[in-house]
Amino acid sequence: HRLLLILFILISFQPVSAQFLSGEKEVDKFEGFFDFHYQQSTGKAWLVVEDLEREFLYVNALSQGLGSNDIGLDRGQLGNGVVVKFIRSGGNLLLVQPNQSFRAFSENEKEKQSIEEAFAKSVLYGFEIQETQGSSFLIEITDFLVRDAHGVAQRLKSTGQGSYKLDSTRSGLDLKRTRAFPKNVEFDAILTFTGHPEGSEIKSVAPDASSVTAYQHHSFVELPDEGYAPRVYDPRSGAYPLSFMDYATPVNQPIGKKWIYRHRLEKKDPNAAQSEAKEPIIYYLDPGTPEPVRSALLEGASWWNQAFEAAGYIDAFQVKILPDDADPLDLRYNVIQWVHRSTRGWSYGSSVRDPRTGEIIKGHVSLGSLRIRQDFMIAQALKAPYKSGQVSDNFALEMALARIRQLSAHEVGHTLGFSHNFAASTVNRSSVMDYPHPWIQASGGDLDFSQAYAVGIGDWDKVTVKYAYGEFPGDEETELRNLLDQAFEEGHRYVTDADAR
Repeated sequence: HRLLLILFILISFQPVSAQFLSGEKEVDKFEGFFDFHYQQSTGKAWLVVEDLEREFLYVNALSQGLGSNDIGLDRGQLGNGVVVKFIRSGGNLLLVQPNQSFRAFSENEKEKQSIEEAFAKSVLYGFEIQETQGSSFLIEITDFLVRDAHGVAQRLKSTGQGSYKLDSTRSGLDLKRTRAFPKNVEFDAILTFTGHPEGSEIKSVAPDASSVTAYQHHSFVELPDEGYAPRVYDPRSGAYPLSFMDYATPVNQPIGKKWIYRHRLEKKDPNAAQSEAKEPIIYYLDPGTPEPVRSALLEGASWWNQAFEAAGYIDAFQVKILPDDADPLDLRYNVIQWVHRSTRGWSYGSSVRDPRTGEIIKGHVSLGSLRIRQDFMIAQALKAPYKSGQVSDNFALEMALARIRQLSAHEVGHTLGFSHNFAASTVNRSSVMDYPHPWIQASGGDLDFSQAYAVGIGDWDKVTVKYAYGEFPGDEETELRNLLDQAFEEGHRYVTDADAR
């Protein structure tokens, strides 16, 4: 009996792991980078925060847009990616965005602290702590997710479509695209905006322009590890700069710093002239793209592998079809989306980047589907091939597909970190990052469109890829300068966006 009593006492004092929301019914739990819970009956969502002060990346986007180029709220449109962290303040957790524009790269912790304390931060949201278990906290995040974080109402107002406001009774979470993964969690929300429509654009795309619904996406993503090495920016490089101020810089050196934006890419064998990559850069094409456009987009985007091969890599840039079970807004996938609008509009390439280093985490291309139809009609009008009711316009389709291949390569180039080069056309069409004028030849009273657009990556593009992604065994900054010096000695020309416009 004494032994049984001792065993009973020991068992009684064993720690018991209680569950959050134990008093709530029918709560689904999702386990991932952050664990979260969802209750269907109330539409509420709760987040479990275990590591205060741990920085992560927060990104908002539109998973479903409005379909108007003039309004500019497209399917797949990314918002800014910002570094954030949770801190505790009494009974609340605050979501804080640190200031990445002012830094101090120093071994002196007090020096770094002095810079951090000197400049403003931003508290993006405050959450009341619902439950606490040790160092873990439960907060309700429903209102944070079901809000106009992407600025839809402001965009509608600024484009003259009318004054709209979010109607919470017609908004809520959408579980179809709400998921948890080991390194990221994804939330999707239905947002309905009500108001009095004033602009013709919103009236042309909404079935009821007084009630406009869009879908907004939120991503919480683990930040990359410290294995990435930033690379210095040169204004001749064709790259985009990340700018900040380093207050630990010696007085006789510039305090303003600039690094380029680029994906992480490393050779398996850094000493080999040609080597496979440790992890290739893979882009995924929207499976909703029809043929023959699908094949043209795959081919055009794949041209970039020619530049990576010239930079010393083997099959380091790849393009595939997005798997059926993958979400194009999942930050683990670089994607090329086929976006529909009511009128012909811009295509563009954007990216999610680590604001601390410039590392590109996700490339996201949006290609307007009406572009190829416009190019097809331009070719028809130029050649006017119709006689006696006979139709022979395959040449127009071929020209339009040639243009769409170039467009695919162009917009992917932006997501690899490269800006326009509007001087490239003067040097034998040396870059897909120019806006190409079609080269149409007249022969025997007929127009020849076969050479309208260049095929393959350009020589200038090989220079930019070498600068951004090449590996240099010697002094890197010296070799980068030498690379650009040689390129311009060979006749290459580059004009920045700002100077060209």
